[in-house]
Amino acid sequence: MSAQSIRVMFITRKWPPAVGGMETWSVRLAEELARIGPVEVVALPGRADGRPPAIAKLLAFPLTVIQRFASAMPKPDVIHLGDMALWPLGVLASRGRRLILSAHGTDVSYHRRGGMRGTLYRGYLRLGARLLPRARVLANSAATAEAAAETGWQVAGVIPLGTDLRAGDAAPEAPGGTILFAGRLIEQKGCGWFVREVLPRLPHNFTLQIAGTTPDGREAWVSEHPRVEFLGPLDRDRLEQAYARATCVIVPNIELPNGEFEGFGLVACEAASAGGVVLAARTGGLVDAVKDGETGILLPPGDAEAWAEAIETVFAWPAERRAAFVHRAARLASALYAWPRVARDTAEHYAAAA
Repeated sequence: MSAQSIRVMFITRKWPPAVGGMETWSVRLAEELARIGPVEVVALPGRADGRPPAIAKLLAFPLTVIQRFASAMPKPDVIHLGDMALWPLGVLASRGRRLILSAHGTDVSYHRRGGMRGTLYRGYLRLGARLLPRARVLANSAATAEAAAETGWQVAGVIPLGTDLRAGDAAPEAPGGTILFAGRLIEQKGCGWFVREVLPRLPHNFTLQIAGTTPDGREAWVSEHPRVEFLGPLDRDRLEQAYARATCVIVPNIELPNGEFEGFGLVACEAASAGGVVLAARTGGLVDAVKDGETGILLPPGDAEAWAEAIETVFAWPAERRAAFVHRAARLASALYAWPRVARDTAEHYAAAA
């Protein structure tokens, strides 16, 4: 059966107006899959302020899925669940249909946190693996695939994510000592570690800009640091410009004792595609989001000396070397991390399952 003729029902609880990487993945994958073959999307929209849906709506979502599946004519050939936590819907709706599940990061690694919640979630995932032994799991990175296998799931393939950001035609500007961090201020993403351990090792003309949502929790102090400029959320055009203008874009994830990790690291391929020089930690899914030496530079996580040295080295690059690196990285990242490629790879697994 060809991918073009396969009828797919794509089920996701990550959908706008909620904001996040999984929401972006859900929307863009659905759009590109629709260019290949028939896709019916069953989505749970988030709240108007960008937060995930309320618990009551989340609990009612299975009823929506069952109703949509029951009324679907003709029935889908493949059921695709947008994340691993949705596996019970596969038991309810995939009778006689092939089942695909996507794995992202936290949805397969939460059990590593330990404690009562982690232990219960491990049991939850193990039960799903036993009840759905023929399900095909598609991971967004090798690290995610490894985490999924820990609870008994069979991973059929690794499909790195995509980005729509692109570099402009203008020549790269000379770096001015601005370092950019884009994303949420949580411990795992390493911004707090960078401000504490790396920024003091750099000359005082280096400053850190942070593009992201309003910080809260234990990392909120970072935005008040005297060498930090908090930019807040940026739209696509402003974010592309910020990536390209920075001396470098940092993705300094650290390795936590509880085993949490970055499932992929979309910022790394976004920044490279937009013309930024990416420095990322060699950990978790970032290994799949960065082609070391080509779309960015991978550095040892938690090694402050190595990070400070790499930043000063990039700052000192001659204009010709910087331009050559940026153009090559943007071209390669735009080809590798493209949503049409993500959809084609996914559709190939649909065909293999059907």
